[in-house]
Amino acid sequence: MTPWARGLLGAIISAASGGILTGLASVGVSPEHFNLQSPALLLKVVLTAVIINALVGGAAYLKQSPLPDK
Repeated sequence: MTPWARGLLGAIISAASGGILTGLASVGVSPEHFNLQSPALLLKVVLTAVIINALVGGAAYLKQSPLPDK
């Protein structure tokens, strides 16, 4: 794996982990809607935050380090 690809993967993983925390923080912000009594809804929120954060993290890395020339 090239250093550029490792950097992109690292950016995506780092941003996705932030998405996990963001999704779980919804329990503290709105416990009447997002709690462990409705795990499907909580999982949807967490997964949505993970996907959005991973896309933003990947895009930010691509802005900083565009595709390398061959």
